[in-house]
Amino acid sequence: MSGVLEKFLRYVKVDTPSDENNAAVTPSTPCQLELAKMLYGELKALGIDAKMTEHGYVYAKIPANAPAKAAAGFIAHIDVVSEPKGYGVLPKVIKYTGGDIVIGNGAAIREADCPALKNYVGMEIVTSDGSTILGADDKAGVAEIMAMAEYIVTHPEFRHGDIGIAFTPDEEIGHGAALFDVKGFGCDFAYTVDGEEIGELSYETFNGAAFTFEIEGKNIHPGSAKGKMINAVIVANDIISRFPADERPETTEGREGYFFINDIAGNVEKCVVSGIIRDHDSVKFAARKAFAQSVADEFSLKYEGRIKFSMRDQYYNCARVIEPVMHIVDAAAEAMRAEGVEPKIEPTRGGTDGSNLSFMGLPCPNIATGGHNAHGRNEFIPVPCMEKTVKILLGIISRFVA
Repeated sequence: MSGVLEKFLRYVKVDTPSDENNAAVTPSTPCQLELAKMLYGELKALGIDAKMTEHGYVYAKIPANAPAKAAAGFIAHIDVVSEPKGYGVLPKVIKYTGGDIVIGNGAAIREADCPALKNYVGMEIVTSDGSTILGADDKAGVAEIMAMAEYIVTHPEFRHGDIGIAFTPDEEIGHGAALFDVKGFGCDFAYTVDGEEIGELSYETFNGAAFTFEIEGKNIHPGSAKGKMINAVIVANDIISRFPADERPETTEGREGYFFINDIAGNVEKCVVSGIIRDHDSVKFAARKAFAQSVADEFSLKYEGRIKFSMRDQYYNCARVIEPVMHIVDAAAEAMRAEGVEPKIEPTRGGTDGSNLSFMGLPCPNIATGGHNAHGRNEFIPVPCMEKTVKILLGIISRFVA
């Protein structure tokens, strides 16, 4: 499985950050098409039937060579987050000997912050140079699926049913499944390979929504501003303060939902505040959205229409779609145990393409890639975890052979 490292190092060097501000276009950034083209070419070179759409979706099919109970699919996303810096990634492979890891450029992986680090002594670990994220979310998943496909093609003795492969754009901005061709994909179910620490297995996600406040201020010379100026920055601060301080990502865990103010930009005349809402419980999710709307109504009334508020649902908790077909989760758990990995079946504090795809008729549990610290400059992934994940994917396939 050593080929998975070579693929991963190659993929992370291709810039693919998605752009929330250009979400009306798919892909939201043209650079994503470069990696899509690369993957399409590699699949074709392996002799696999593949196609790429103008929107950056790559689909491939490996026909069965044995009777099977079902057609299984494997999906990963090609985009990465834009912040912190998601372009110009320079990966490096180090032999971990213990203790904290100083990556460089002010970034470090500390044992105190990442207890799992002690499990990787003696292993090769991949990091960035510290000036960017690494992009293991989700280029590790991409590399693992590609390594799985290569193994199947080069080992004709490996028995399998029909297998679907797909790579999607714009998952990080909640649009990865928007134009996914479920019918054309032709699978009974699929697995998104998009988790972190090896062993993670989830079939429950947050319900997710995104919101934006656009604040129109009124600028006047500060010397004569009393009773006249409306400082959009101050209004933005007042809006943010309305959201509960104990219901933020940094103050919640497990199944606890939150409000996350993730961007603020502007000046006295105009300021924009963006955020997201997350909750596993659909009733609490609705209540959180109603709360955000009430804040918008309050400030719009106070400032006589100078507040424009928008909110959209991004995805929903896919548990209620997957629970009737729990055998697909069980198969993944069995494949993990066969490789000496104890499954950690926990709700995902986030969302994947599988959240929306499940509601589109393609049940999609989520499997770990083996990475840690996604979306941070201290992101890393141990090479043996990628290699073991490839074996787990192959093990899942074997469990559906009749």
